[in-house]
Amino acid sequence: MGVITCNEDLQRLARRRVPRMFYDYADSGSWTEGTYRANAAELARLKLRQRVAIDIGQRSLRTRMIGQDVAMPVALAPTGLTGMQCADGEILAARAAAEFGVPFTLSTMSICSIEDVAAHTGAPFWFQLYVMRDRDFVERLIDRAKAAGCSALMLTLDLQILGQRHKDLKNGLSAPPRPTLRNLVNLATKPRWCWRMMRTPRRSFGNIVGHVRGVEDLASLSAWTNTQFDPHLSWKDVEWIKRRWGGKLILKGILDARDARLAAETGADALVVSNHGGRQLDGAPATIEALPAVVDAVGSRIEVWMDSGIRSGQDVLKALALGARGTLIGRAFLYGLGALGEPGVRRCLELIRNELDLTMAFCGFTDVRAVDRTALVEPP
Repeated sequence: MGVITCNEDLQRLARRRVPRMFYDYADSGSWTEGTYRANAAELARLKLRQRVAIDIGQRSLRTRMIGQDVAMPVALAPTGLTGMQCADGEILAARAAAEFGVPFTLSTMSICSIEDVAAHTGAPFWFQLYVMRDRDFVERLIDRAKAAGCSALMLTLDLQILGQRHKDLKNGLSAPPRPTLRNLVNLATKPRWCWRMMRTPRRSFGNIVGHVRGVEDLASLSAWTNTQFDPHLSWKDVEWIKRRWGGKLILKGILDARDARLAAETGADALVVSNHGGRQLDGAPATIEALPAVVDAVGSRIEVWMDSGIRSGQDVLKALALGARGTLIGRAFLYGLGALGEPGVRRCLELIRNELDLTMAFCGFTDVRAVDRTALVEPP
């Protein structure tokens, strides 16, 4: 492939190089995928206000997210099965993020374990927690994240039950892939992926296998995960987790102003306006639509960030203009990882930084922290 000039280039390359079930896992939503498509479409609908004859010679994208200095207001979101987009994917993505100067978030459902990522990276990372019915396992996960030096805990609140994702069901999603005829035929067309995967021992859920009694193989893992997401999760559990963790806490999955106010009352440090990338409730609003009401509801009591649908630096700027203080990217960096491994994640971040810098300048801003609603043309 020629010069990579945008994240769409990385996506096209990832589609060619990543096995179908794992590419589809990243590039899909639930049910009709209406919310998945709306996340990007509603961002695209917002128009930017161009300004001229303003001194834009000196510009800065640097800011802080929950007190941490960042090269730009972007973090890598927690994504499950990252190590199936590319062998050792979580380690590679964490390295790229640390080198670039933005946070990386490791998912509970990662392929590389907490300990693996900590041992192979030089900077603290964030850990994302799903609340399982097995509370002893949850406590051990929190303690493992502490022991690994994780600098923040991100608690996902919108996966008490699993949204129906048709592509995953049709593909028979599993890690590692089951040796069916269909899978073997598809894998035969992905020699680069297969070669790298054969050279790593990390092929299943590293935070779970070996850490839960009775979960030692693919069959027992599937049976365990199918029963473990907890529909009884409540704000009392959030308070318990905050006490157990004792450090910076981020609450992910907020779409409603009432829930935002409850999140702020917990004393958490940040909340993420998120619809899980359109992978849970199909028909929910796009996150950019939900963002202003959440910002209005909580004011400055808690940092408000946004994810879902962000593919470019322009998307980042639009979220900032509507009140977000930070953003998270998931699919964008996964495409870079699947396309080129660690260099692909770096290239994704470089592209977003360049787009954010240029767009900010065109809109007449020199400091990303000053971006506000005046960057947008108000719709009629």
